[in-house]
Amino acid sequence: MTVREKKLLGHLTLRGDAKDPAFAEGVHKALGLELPVALSLVANADTSLQWMGPDEWLLIVPGGQEFAVEQALRAALAGLHISVVNVSGGQQLLELSGPKVREVLMKSTSYDVHPDNFPVGKAVGTVFAKSQLVIRHTGEDTWELLIRRSFSDYWWLWLQDAAAEYGLSVEA
Repeated sequence: MTVREKKLLGHLTLRGDAKDPAFAEGVHKALGLELPVALSLVANADTSLQWMGPDEWLLIVPGGQEFAVEQALRAALAGLHISVVNVSGGQQLLELSGPKVREVLMKSTSYDVHPDNFPVGKAVGTVFAKSQLVIRHTGEDTWELLIRRSFSDYWWLWLQDAAAEYGLSVEA
């Protein structure tokens, strides 16, 4: 299994009324992405938009673009009841890849990560190794963990232990 931190990304929390067509249209105009439905994410190139709740999404953009993207969202959604908050400093995105990632995840969460229940494109917030995080299934053997930066040391130690029998490599 290989772990890699996806560094220097911008993280924005977006809130608004998904049932309002003007909100969905404004998001599409600003990002070129459709609003994802429950427990899913949509992506193009280096940008992803993930459903976090009925009125909340997490937007991840290349580092340095978060301020321009925030302004584009505010302009496209002007007049609507919305919130855009930059949460980049508090989160970290780890990419796990390899054929044994699913087994490591099964050691760490009670959430069913079987392919029938957790297909590529699904994303959920769940308890993982006695804490909270978001698991994103981004490719057949590729997963992402969205964690609080303050838990980085804890997650690293946990992953080392959980992956010990399969081998763990770090990609810079």
